[in-house]
Amino acid sequence: MIKLTGIADEAGAPLDVQIKAHQDLGWDSIESRVVEFDGVKGNLHEIPEATFEKVCEELAAKNMKVSGFGSLIGNWAKKIEDDFSITEAEINRAIPRMQKLGAKLIRVMSYAVRKDADGNDLPDQMEAERIRRMAEIKKRFDDAGLTMIHENCMNWGGMSVSYVKRLNDAVPGIQWVFDTGNPVFIPDRDRPGQKQDSWEMYQAIKPHMAHVHVKDGRWNTAKNDADYTYPGEGEGQTQRIMEDLVKSGYEGYISIEPHVAVVFHGAGSADDLSPEAKAKEQYDSYVKYGRMLEAMLKGYGAKLG
Repeated sequence: MIKLTGIADEAGAPLDVQIKAHQDLGWDSIESRVVEFDGVKGNLHEIPEATFEKVCEELAAKNMKVSGFGSLIGNWAKKIEDDFSITEAEINRAIPRMQKLGAKLIRVMSYAVRKDADGNDLPDQMEAERIRRMAEIKKRFDDAGLTMIHENCMNWGGMSVSYVKRLNDAVPGIQWVFDTGNPVFIPDRDRPGQKQDSWEMYQAIKPHMAHVHVKDGRWNTAKNDADYTYPGEGEGQTQRIMEDLVKSGYEGYISIEPHVAVVFHGAGSADDLSPEAKAKEQYDSYVKYGRMLEAMLKGYGAKLG
């Protein structure tokens, strides 16, 4: 059984907006990343305890579960040179909050790619330290009965298929969240000068995959960035991958991360609108995205829970 969810801050930061979007879609859970409540905004494992308690109460009152945490742990904004105590503090805050909410999955990354002043990859990526940290992070969540999932995003483990293999070999049992759209904009270090191939990356991750994110887009050379699209309209091979997931009997969550109106780490198509118009565009495009993905999956015969 496939269950649909979404990285809810892409519908809007306020918790009530996130809940309403998922209720409109008929989904009973959110994948929580950034949340805003009572004027306080931040990642779910970073907001103050009093705010977190209110968030829990509101979720319970609206019968909305949390499928997983989109954490800041080791993400593309974190340097491997940063003291590990930063990561340890994030883990210490995340675990009890996941347990309180009944969330079993937490998305992490293996820290930003080291670059020189010209933006080129440094030869020394401090691989041994990354592996040491990933093993420790995994152990901490394992010991708490939770599942750490590593994303193929802008981090060391997502640099190419060969890096996926290196991380799998070095950290036995590591599990992944595969994002269909990330390869569209990430350079392929196995084929310099090219972007990654989503199907090839999916095949490398599939045996270790515990969760799926769906975004889609086309690389725009002129602006040196991706133009994000609705599912199936870009170069992320979303349709091929969704069909394969259904035929393979995938059981778990598929989470939308549209990026159509707003991009968490860059400029989105709605960024030039007024705050009111942007909020409406975010919400409407998020709900449309979810319905399109649901229709796509049902077209392939998926049983959705």
